[in-house]
Amino acid sequence: MKQSLRKHLLQSSSDDELKQWFDPLHLEYDEESKRVTVGFPHAFFAKWFESEIQDKFEAQLNMFLGSGYSVSYLDNGAVDRSAPAQTAEVVKRIDFPFGQEFTFDSFLINKKNYFPIASAKEVAKQSGSLFNPFIICGPGGSGKTHLLKSVANELSKKNDYSGIFTGSVDELNSLYTIRFKGDPFRARNHLFEYDFLFLDDFQKIKEYPHFQQELVNIFNHFYDNKKQMVIACRDKVTSYDFLDESLQSRLGWGLIVTLKEPDLEIRVGYIQRHCRMKRLQLSKEQVLTLAQRFTDFRYLQGILLKLFAFKELVKKELTQKDFDHILANTEEKATDDLTPKKIMTVVSEHFKVHIRDLTGTKRHQHIAQARQIAMFLCRQMLNTSYPSLGRSFGGKDHSTVLYSVKKIQQLQDDDYELKQLLKTLKGKCRMS
Repeated sequence: MKQSLRKHLLQSSSDDELKQWFDPLHLEYDEESKRVTVGFPHAFFAKWFESEIQDKFEAQLNMFLGSGYSVSYLDNGAVDRSAPAQTAEVVKRIDFPFGQEFTFDSFLINKKNYFPIASAKEVAKQSGSLFNPFIICGPGGSGKTHLLKSVANELSKKNDYSGIFTGSVDELNSLYTIRFKGDPFRARNHLFEYDFLFLDDFQKIKEYPHFQQELVNIFNHFYDNKKQMVIACRDKVTSYDFLDESLQSRLGWGLIVTLKEPDLEIRVGYIQRHCRMKRLQLSKEQVLTLAQRFTDFRYLQGILLKLFAFKELVKKELTQKDFDHILANTEEKATDDLTPKKIMTVVSEHFKVHIRDLTGTKRHQHIAQARQIAMFLCRQMLNTSYPSLGRSFGGKDHSTVLYSVKKIQQLQDDDYELKQLLKTLKGKCRMS
């Protein structure tokens, strides 16, 4: 197992790097219990591994093994279960329910953003809700959602992820208005069952002024019960003059950090990392061109995906002419306003069904297909987690969403008409 895993790790790490941190590890794999036990040569190595490598290792281990596995760490180097343990065993799940790409390791930082990432890691350790609420501010494309979901993923390794609520203000409002049909008491009691609250796009509370007092009730419950809250918003929350005074004051009880826009150094690092992962060969000049032209991670991700798709589908290496042509036909269009509701609207209009049918429980073939396509597009275009998508679609279980997304993904591989339909619907969503 160790040699197979090493071959997998060579896709993201060099041989010299693996000799430094992977080769000294002692690994034992138990397929029946779905557990990997890691032993270290000594305690100092274990401490270094925890602070520098562990996030990356767990993310790659998840990609190699799949979901449902756990990893346990021993710092005495012993992996023989019959031998007496010299130290306590630390066991962690290595699932990433809120997106495998959202980890601390994949969040590129420099001195500008060192404090926010260090603070987020401290929150993820759950040392008594010291920073509650933890508020992440920053402009669009600065990585707020990435950091928020990284904390959620890290917490899910030691806590049941079903007790972690992650969603936007739009999704939280839909929970009240759609799933619980405007009954605030039922919605509130449902929300209070969660142990953690992760709320994205907080600036959109401006669109729901009537909901602010309900947020005060939610805040009071989570704060009084020492249940961690993590909030992300576009601007400094102290600048929101539209907030209710009691809500504004409560937000100031915790720790507020601000992410800076990704500078050229970070953007270059982001491109280089994705090129290594996708095995996409770009020259230094091409990397610099992308980093200078596209300042938003979302745009960078889109153009890199387009370049990779060209390489895979056309079956040849990119020439400079190909590179220039693809960039010339790339429109840098903001997608900040694209939401699950807008995607549902486009799909409902195409299939001539009501949005309430997409969020409802009707199983007619026509409606079920529209619902599955809407879920697939939301996952593809917004990269929303399966639990969050389930809530957007009327409180569906995450497994239902996962099934729908995988089904459409498989069908489009063999169905040209469906593939073209998905392409058309994506275009309409971007123009809406």
